[in-house]
Amino acid sequence: MKTAVLGGSFNPVHIGHLILAEDVLSQCGYDRILFIPANIPPHKIIEDPGPDIRLAMLRAAIECFPAFAVSDCELSREGVSYTIDTIRYLKTDLAMKGQMDAKPGLVIGDDLLAGFFNWKEPQALAEEAEIIVAHRLYPFRLSLPYPHRYVENTLIPISSSEVRARIMSGRAWRSLLPPAVQAIIEQKGLYGFSAS
Repeated sequence: MKTAVLGGSFNPVHIGHLILAEDVLSQCGYDRILFIPANIPPHKIIEDPGPDIRLAMLRAAIECFPAFAVSDCELSREGVSYTIDTIRYLKTDLAMKGQMDAKPGLVIGDDLLAGFFNWKEPQALAEEAEIIVAHRLYPFRLSLPYPHRYVENTLIPISSSEVRARIMSGRAWRSLLPPAVQAIIEQKGLYGFSAS
């Protein structure tokens, strides 16, 4: 199965993530998008309701998308989540079982390109995965000195940090999230949500 990996903290997962995944499927010839929530992202500190809750929100968000799946491999591995370790794990685990092509796609936002050189083993990562760059900040294409392709995704100016800030400050936020994710946030009182 031709699989593209979409990683992140998903804190929380929002409609921008889902639309991007659909754009990758429709434009890049993949059969499946595998969402992988990070255990401890190496490049940012997050206000975390807990990996189990982020995983539950992600599973709820993709429930009605048959071509979407979730892997908890980074959460199970614990420690800092390095992308090259995840790609190698998937290639030895899923590919060996015939559940994934030998070379997965890896979706990254253009906001991460400037720091790509600081990732763990960037050259190996570019060799072991097909790099798919998504527009996140810029409507134009940036360069990357590794083989890559762009997906012409819809540029939606939503971030998980903005969603959290909106919930905390009592501003409108529900339309930015799938209904199942809204329900979890409300039930658990996440990100400072209060029903009163």
